[in-house]
Amino acid sequence: MPDADPRLDAGRWAAASFRPRGGPPAPAPRPRRGFWRRLGGCCGCCGCCRRGTEDWEPPPGEVPGRRPPQPLRPGLLAPRGLVVGSPANRAAHHTSEFACPRLVVRRGQAFDLRVLLPRPFDPQDDELCVELTLGPNPQVAKGTHVLIPLGESSATGWTAEEVESEEGAEHPGGPALNLCLTAPPDAPIGRYRLSIKTRTRAGEYAAPFDDANDFFLLFNPWCPDDHVYMEKTSDLGEYVLNETGRIFYGTEEQIAERAWNYGQFEAGVLEACLYILDRRGMPHSARGDPVMVARVVSAMVNSLDDNGVLVGNWTGDYAQGTNPSAWAGSVAILRAYHSAGAPVRYGQCWVFAGVMTTVLRCLGLPTRTVTNYNSAHDTDVSLTTDIYFDENMRPLERLNTDSVWNFHVWNDCWMKRPDLPDGYDGWQVVDATPQETSSGLFCCGPCSVTAVKNGEVFLKYDTPFVFAEVNSDKVYWQRQPSGAFAVVHVEEGAIGRRISTLGAGSGARVDITHQYKHPEGSEEERRAVSTATSHGSRPRNRGTPSSGEVTVTVGAGPAVAGAELELRAVARNEGLEPRTLRLRLALSAVRYTGVSGAPFRQEQHRRALPPGQEETVTMTVAYAEYSPHVGEQDALKLTAAGTVEETGQVVAKELRVRLHTPELTLTLLAPAVAGQETPLQVVFQNPLPEPLSGATLRMEGAGISCPKPFPLGSVGAGQTVRLRQAVVPLRPGRRRLVATLESPQLGPLHGVLQLDVAPGPAGSTGNAGSPPRRPRRGRRRAPPPAGSTGG
Repeated sequence: MPDADPRLDAGRWAAASFRPRGGPPAPAPRPRRGFWRRLGGCCGCCGCCRRGTEDWEPPPGEVPGRRPPQPLRPGLLAPRGLVVGSPANRAAHHTSEFACPRLVVRRGQAFDLRVLLPRPFDPQDDELCVELTLGPNPQVAKGTHVLIPLGESSATGWTAEEVESEEGAEHPGGPALNLCLTAPPDAPIGRYRLSIKTRTRAGEYAAPFDDANDFFLLFNPWCPDDHVYMEKTSDLGEYVLNETGRIFYGTEEQIAERAWNYGQFEAGVLEACLYILDRRGMPHSARGDPVMVARVVSAMVNSLDDNGVLVGNWTGDYAQGTNPSAWAGSVAILRAYHSAGAPVRYGQCWVFAGVMTTVLRCLGLPTRTVTNYNSAHDTDVSLTTDIYFDENMRPLERLNTDSVWNFHVWNDCWMKRPDLPDGYDGWQVVDATPQETSSGLFCCGPCSVTAVKNGEVFLKYDTPFVFAEVNSDKVYWQRQPSGAFAVVHVEEGAIGRRISTLGAGSGARVDITHQYKHPEGSEEERRAVSTATSHGSRPRNRGTPSSGEVTVTVGAGPAVAGAELELRAVARNEGLEPRTLRLRLALSAVRYTGVSGAPFRQEQHRRALPPGQEETVTMTVAYAEYSPHVGEQDALKLTAAGTVEETGQVVAKELRVRLHTPELTLTLLAPAVAGQETPLQVVFQNPLPEPLSGATLRMEGAGISCPKPFPLGSVGAGQTVRLRQAVVPLRPGRRRLVATLESPQLGPLHGVLQLDVAPGPAGSTGNAGSPPRRPRRGRRRAPPPAGSTGG
């Protein structure tokens, strides 16, 4: 005989009463306001919000979500099956593009559940409860075990309402109960398991959990009550739904761009994104908070501390993995991480940011990829960028631990910040590139863009670091005869230039510098700098911005990889007296992270400057001279520093020059049809006066099955190559194919092709759930003799 359920035992004192006979009834005890009840949104005043669910809780010993099949006795109401969601739900929840066999919905919005029954449901005699579980150890108190009685709400705000069928309407497939489920706008996101409990006069029946009934719940930026709600919902077409974007790189003067396949709706990507949260050990009950989710993702996209998605590598040696420049998108990276459970090699800032955009958009957070030019890396929390020189104005690289990156790429995500004072909602910076630790982990953000703009570096998270990246002053120090250092020049406005992102709906680069800081030199901007530096590691006595009669500007002619380069420095005397300038020019290679090599070309000049006149000093550099020093993501840095003999005025300027490389040209050779192989041609020319070796072509596209990376072998100097490839579109509609070509001798080449994919025969859209067999690898024609233009 099975043991009786101990919950039904009234206890040995069931008949006892502590109320004096004949006296008034004892007052009801004051209810306890438990922490988890408050956290879950329960009122805590009388227990009313859990009264309807307590008697549906599983018996002791049963693990929610993992119960065995229950014997079926006569009179029990056992569902024949469940139909979770509908195509209309996917459209209403903006999840139609997910290549996922299970339903994907957003919180704060209703979706359908059809319960197939052996007989019609009788509301007079029958009861029904929808049961949901999230994670391996669901608990009602933490909102991960949800019990929703029909017509009522759960302890955390889930509701289940019956949808009335039209009178006389026949139910295909037999009797059924149509329900409408709604998750609260603060529900934890993730993969939910779903089952049904019923109760009749004959007893209770708890249906087993079936994987086929699982569904995914995401953040909902279209829901006004969700903390990620964006009022301008038209922008969500870019910040949530766009699967292909452009990432900007290069230098302030030479902005370049590359296409990137985010692919957040591709098969396996959603599962990989949730695996990232699992791998970090993030509690499922905390996954309703976008602040914490974004912070965890920023830590997990890099591999430091926690074996996250990507291994960073800035050495130039990528023999043990993939060159960061070779990636065309995030999908291959996330699939590889999910399948192997090990970090993928390798990434740099734009790769970290591209993957971050994919993960956050996939989970439902509006996200944009942001590029900051002349991005400072402050290593000592001084909130300034310090550059040290010796007595002769030669850079002391061993002391220059602060660096200025040619460009740095991070992300902004949109959310409310209830953990901050009012006024800091909106865009928040998150940065997955491992630079400095935050609370002991390599992560950054979320940090309010408004706080950065106003210099309020005392607000969390990581605002001092982000402020220094975009608005620190550049301070030049010179070693004195005594050995001490003195400030000789302060350059305002050199850091944080032309901050760029892809505009919503425009498809063009948009400058968002004004969102990060006030106009350079304005009273508001200087006040923000003063506020920030007052909380830095050094006092504010930093000197004043340099001014004087002599000014120096630096510039360059057309900079093309493989061609001769001309650099120039222009000195002008704005004063009324003649001046003599001693000027030193130093040319070195600089990685995009700001790390400089030793100068390979140095010149000293002495120029007389009449009043109101200028002198130009030119430096011409041949390809053979700079090529041994410049890597694929490197630029050339010209440093001009000098002293005016008559007054002792110090002048200093830096110029970074990126060498331009050609683009890949992609051409469609036949109409694109879903599920059918589509041919295309890739054309590029080697611009160098030397052969390319080890070149590899990669392609990736959302809703497109692409061939594996294709090795090209050797490409002769100046040679044009035409390569035929084939892809298979998986979904109809407008798609973008992204291609990259890498080689050790040349910077990355990029190309993008837009395809308007027609539906396949009989409305076929290909296999959206899983890619078909990969198309055949393209056959390349034999290369023509070196120096020819190919076919």
